[in-house]
Amino acid sequence: MVNYSTCPDNELILLLKEGNDAAFREIYLRYDKLLYLYAYKKLRNREEAKDVVQDVFTWLLNNRTEIYLTGSLSGYLYKAVLHKIFDIFKHKGIIRKYAESGEYHIEINPTETDYLIREKDIAALIEREIAAMPSKMREIYILKRKNFLSTKEIAEQLRISEHTVSTQLKRALKHLRVKLGILVYILWIMKM
Repeated sequence: MVNYSTCPDNELILLLKEGNDAAFREIYLRYDKLLYLYAYKKLRNREEAKDVVQDVFTWLLNNRTEIYLTGSLSGYLYKAVLHKIFDIFKHKGIIRKYAESGEYHIEINPTETDYLIREKDIAALIEREIAAMPSKMREIYILKRKNFLSTKEIAEQLRISEHTVSTQLKRALKHLRVKLGILVYILWIMKM
């Protein structure tokens, strides 16, 4: 009889792919609580964290014959949980809250389609917040960040004082930090 608790993850995955329910049970026992704590730390909601972990394990069981790991099982499971969390945030429209937490870190190959979709979603969110600024603030922000004009050049072009330009830029930056969270805003500025 096999002692599943001593099996390495890669062996458990092979057994799971063969339909071994005991291997699935061991994977579940090994990672259930860890994944729950990870999800809870991100979501701050017990029920949602439980649901996310349950969804990941349900998917794992239902798709066991199609699983192909390029890395570790733990990395695969944590990444699956994180994707479910992203879906929740996207659904609720609170990606800002997650970005403000500053606890996001996962290695994602930038060529992955999912990553590119999320990047476009964040860019669209930022553009919506820029569009929601008062017209003069938006105009000044665009001239500064997208047209790369100096404060003096903006003041001359709009026939206003440099102090007014500086004040409007500070307000625009504060607006974006509040609406998007500092992490998303910093990533956006670095990309420009």
